[in-house]
Amino acid sequence: MNFPSHVNLPADAREELIDSLNILLADSIDLHWQIKQAHWNIRGKHFYSRHELFDELAKHARKQADAFAERAGTLGGYAEGTIRLAAKNSELPEYDLQAVDGDAHLRALVDRFARYGASIRNGIHRSEELNDPVTVDLLTQSLGEVELDLWFLESHLHGDVRANARRGAGEEAGSRPPNA
Repeated sequence: MNFPSHVNLPADAREELIDSLNILLADSIDLHWQIKQAHWNIRGKHFYSRHELFDELAKHARKQADAFAERAGTLGGYAEGTIRLAAKNSELPEYDLQAVDGDAHLRALVDRFARYGASIRNGIHRSEELNDPVTVDLLTQSLGEVELDLWFLESHLHGDVRANARRGAGEEAGSRPPNA
């Protein structure tokens, strides 16, 4: 911890929470720029709608980064939010620089969002154990937004969902469902 804080939590709990928030800060900064990588480099079918979607999702990641940094500061920590620190501390894999078409970008982003969401969920559990309902609430709200964004991304990867579900249930494509 670098700054005084009168938040009513033990110093060791605050220190662990700050460390966790700084990792999430790094992940959110990294995610933001990976989304922008997709935004700048997407080509192909549905270019415009996906280009715009990626820009909106990048704004969400940037907003989450700000919230994580401010919570770390509230707890007496120093927010480690430079690009170099984010690159060093992020737990996300490097972006697939071979991604060009829309589906390749979508698959790369789905993977990053799923990993990011899992890290936030782990942060929620640890914040509960450390008896910090404010961080739990912040992370829970962030996770809700991340999972909604994940749904938007995943939805672009599915064609006829009913046909995909039938195929997954062992039916052949093109067969009629019962009572159809």
